[in-house]
Amino acid sequence: MPEHPHTQDDSTVNAETQHEESDVNVRALMLFVVIFVIFAAVVHVAVWLMFKFFIQVGKSAPPPAMTQIARPADADVPSLPRLQPFGTGQSSKPAAGTRSPVADTPVADMEKMRAAEEKTLNNPGWVDQQKGVVHIPIEQAKQLALQRGLFPVNTATAAPRAGAPPATAGIPAQGQSSSAQSGTGTTTGPQQ
Repeated sequence: MPEHPHTQDDSTVNAETQHEESDVNVRALMLFVVIFVIFAAVVHVAVWLMFKFFIQVGKSAPPPAMTQIARPADADVPSLPRLQPFGTGQSSKPAAGTRSPVADTPVADMEKMRAAEEKTLNNPGWVDQQKGVVHIPIEQAKQLALQRGLFPVNTATAAPRAGAPPATAGIPAQGQSSSAQSGTGTTTGPQQ
């Protein structure tokens, strides 16, 4: 019987081709797997014990200083300007003696500032009482400035009197260019 029964022709058989005469050593392979599993279990237990040890050491020792620079007493308070919370729209009232956390929102601060500025603008008050310096309402200050001639009024740009036609000198009529009005291209006023 030939060595290669599955071939029908001897021309396809290669004499140099060989194969292993024995199977894999299963006993050595199983021993390696068992030793590997035991080693992995020992390493896991050792890492777990080391982790527990480091937790105990960390709890017993005080934390080291993060820097050699002395910590200021107010280090927990942020510097100015501080951020402000926005209101949530909930109408919960704070307990007696405490401030609402949304009492100093930017919106409330802006309303307070505008109210104070409006009060200063529209009411008389002292700037420096020792020197006798006062501030007067803005409308009264404007009237006094006009009466005293601090701001000269230009009659050409002043508001027109009731019933007077608006000043149109130098302004072309609607729908016409300045050259079309005079025919020469130099216009100083509307054509009559």
